[in-house]
Amino acid sequence: MERTVIVTGANSGIGLALCERLLTEDSTLRLCLACRNMQRAQAARSALLTSHPDARVDLLHLDVGSVQSVLTAAQEVKTRYSRIDFLYLNAGIMPNPQVDVRAFFNGLFSRNVVNMFATGEGLLTQQDQINSDGLQEVFTTNLFGHFLLIRELESLLCQAGQVSRVVWTSSSNARRSAFSIDDMQHRNGTEPYSSSKYASDMLSVAINRHKNSQGLFSSVICPGLVMTNLTYGILPSFFWTLIMPIMWLVRIFTNTFTLTPYNGAEALHWLFLQNPECLDPRAKYHSLSSGLGKSYTQPRQMDIDEEMCEVLYSKLLELEKDFRRTLSERNAGKEAHVQTAGDEEK
Repeated sequence: MERTVIVTGANSGIGLALCERLLTEDSTLRLCLACRNMQRAQAARSALLTSHPDARVDLLHLDVGSVQSVLTAAQEVKTRYSRIDFLYLNAGIMPNPQVDVRAFFNGLFSRNVVNMFATGEGLLTQQDQINSDGLQEVFTTNLFGHFLLIRELESLLCQAGQVSRVVWTSSSNARRSAFSIDDMQHRNGTEPYSSSKYASDMLSVAINRHKNSQGLFSSVICPGLVMTNLTYGILPSFFWTLIMPIMWLVRIFTNTFTLTPYNGAEALHWLFLQNPECLDPRAKYHSLSSGLGKSYTQPRQMDIDEEMCEVLYSKLLELEKDFRRTLSERNAGKEAHVQTAGDEEK
């Protein structure tokens, strides 16, 4: 039976590398690239069809940072497909990353250098902003937009006799200390990326608890340190020129430096081949590489409080409910305005 796979943020980096690996694994897939930038998405589709000319590759306009875009895209998906087998939640942003230069150089010549590069702990901050929906941009893009997408597509993900998967691209930067359940959007902090990724880890655990009985299973991966557009945006280009030889050297002593998008997509591809009922819902599956570049996947337990997972899940459901109510009232207001205008013309 033909399997349908949707990948958000599929036009470059890890998302595009995953799509290439999936088509190599199974050329009969119905693959959907769900992207914000359609010009780049078309270029990605063309590249995939060059290496897989017989593949079925669709495009979907989706900006997970916009509630309306998610709702519109979900309706489009429901008209195209009768089921979804895999939903890879890969899109994400880290806006305006800033590096503590002093901490960077101190760490560069310390025993903490590997952990510093692998997690960015104590090194990176971001400047978040409010989006057009009145929500924090990082929270919406990295977490709430994907949550809403899952909710909208439940009819295709949770079908009798079917097993479906959602897979989150998380991060080693997902740290419990950066997240507060009382400030789940991270309005008052300086590490919205870390907060949103830790929240996605918790949400995955909650989804398994609520949806496994309906055939939907959720997993979380960490791609390791991968050189993507997001990574290159952290430091000026001359810094990367300076430190890349050091990174290749350090790679000999650590398995978290996957470096290439292909290697970073290892855990995403590995999960595609697994029976979800045999996976640990509290594990994060890490893409790892040996010093010689051999890739493999390893599960590691997440620092997760299940009670907090439930609270987060409830808060997201409430936020979703509020937005649906707001959209309903807004649409009702538009209809009333149109009716009034029509009466006046008469």
